[in-house]
Amino acid sequence: MADALRAVKGMNDILPPESARWEWFEDKVRALMRRYGYANVRTPIVEPTALFVRGLGEVTDIVEKEMYSFEDAMNGDRLTLRPENTAGVVRAMTEHSFLRDGGKRLFYIGPMFRHERPQKGRYRQFHQVGAEALGYAGPDVDAELILMGRALWRDLGLVEGRDVALELNSLGQADERVRHRAALIAHFEAHADRLDEDARRRLQSNPLRILDSKNAAMQPIIESAPKLLDFLGAESLAHFAGVRSALDAVGLAYRINPRLVRGLDYYNLTVFEWVTDRLGAQSAICAGGRYDPLIAQLGGKPAPAVGWGMGIERVLLLVQEAAIEVPIEPPCVYAVVPGPAAAPTAMRVCETLRAAGVSVLMHAAGEAGWGSLKAQFRRADASGARYALIFGDDELARGEVACKSLRDASAPQRTLALEAVAGWASELLA
Repeated sequence: MADALRAVKGMNDILPPESARWEWFEDKVRALMRRYGYANVRTPIVEPTALFVRGLGEVTDIVEKEMYSFEDAMNGDRLTLRPENTAGVVRAMTEHSFLRDGGKRLFYIGPMFRHERPQKGRYRQFHQVGAEALGYAGPDVDAELILMGRALWRDLGLVEGRDVALELNSLGQADERVRHRAALIAHFEAHADRLDEDARRRLQSNPLRILDSKNAAMQPIIESAPKLLDFLGAESLAHFAGVRSALDAVGLAYRINPRLVRGLDYYNLTVFEWVTDRLGAQSAICAGGRYDPLIAQLGGKPAPAVGWGMGIERVLLLVQEAAIEVPIEPPCVYAVVPGPAAAPTAMRVCETLRAAGVSVLMHAAGEAGWGSLKAQFRRADASGARYALIFGDDELARGEVACKSLRDASAPQRTLALEAVAGWASELLA
C-alpha cells in the first residue's frame, strides 16, 4: 500500500459538519453586502511577487518572512500566493480601468497564505472576508464600513461591548507622519538601552511598528511616546471628526487608541479595529483603514480608497466562544430504498421533489448492497430529516409510497400517491 499523503502543515481541510458553519457565515456576509450595495470581486490567488513588494514594502514581516513566493518554472516569472487581497483588488481596478465611471463598493471572500507558525485560529492558509470602497474620499464611507462591521456582528449574534469592541485612530497624512516619525525616533533613541532586538531593527526603517510591540518590558516607553494625533493638521482632524460624528449619530461606542497604527506607508487618515478579549492575546478580529495613496503606488490614477479585512477562522472561533448556536439545516426527506428494483421510481420521485424545492437525501447502495430497512431507518434518523419516504414493494405495486414522520412519534404513517408527487412538496415543507 502506498504511503498516505497528508495536507500541508498549517493548511486545513474543512469537512462536514464544520463546513456548514462556514456556509452559514458566508451566507450572512453575502446578505449583508447586498444590503449595503457592495458587489463581489474575485481576483487570482496567485499574483506577481512585485505587486506585494511594491504594495506592502520590502521591509515588512509579510514580505521578508511570510510570503509563499516561487519562480514559475515554465517562464521564470516571480509569483506569490496572495498574503492579503487589498493589493490584488487595487491591481484589478487599475488594470481594467474600473474606476473610470466613478467609485466602486466591492467585497471578496477567499483564501490567503502566510508562512507563519500555525496556532489556533491562525493558519498558513487562512480565509478572509474583505470590503473595499474605492473612489470615495469622505469620512461618511469610512463610517459606513465600520457600521457594516457592527451589522455583521449583530447578524451573527455577537454583542458589542461583551464580545466585540471598536478602536479608532487617525494616521493623518504623510507629511504629518514624517514629523511624528522624527519625534518617535528621537524618543526611542533616548531609551535605546531598553529597546529589544525587533525595535532596534525597526527604529530607522519603520518606527511605527514599535508601537505594536507586545514586549512587557517596553510598555512604559511606548506609553510615553509622542502621539500621532498631536501632529495632525486641520484637514486630518476634520476628517477624523467627521467619522466620529457619524458613529456618534448612530450610537456606536468606540475607544480612541493612539497606539493603533499601521506599518505600511500607504495607510492614511482613519484606521480602526474591531477587537475581542475572548481569543487570547491576538485581539483584533477585523482591521481596516483608509489607503488613499495605494492606487497610485501600484500604477493607477490617484484615487481615494478605504476598506477592511477579517479572518473567517477567528470570527468562527469567537462565535463558538460566545456559545452561539449555528443552525445546520438537515434534509427534509430521507428516501428509504429497499433494493435495486425500487431505485428508478425512487430516483424519479426524489428529482420531482427536489425540483419543487424539497431537500431529499436518497439512500444509496454500499459495497455490501442496499442494506436492511432497519439500517436504513437508522441512517434516516441520523440524517436529521423530518420524514422518511419508504419505497417498499407492496406500496409501489399499489402506486403509492409510505411517508413516516421521523420527529413526531405520535404522527401516523401515511401513504402518498405516486401520481401526485408534485402536490406533496407543500405538505412536506409545511
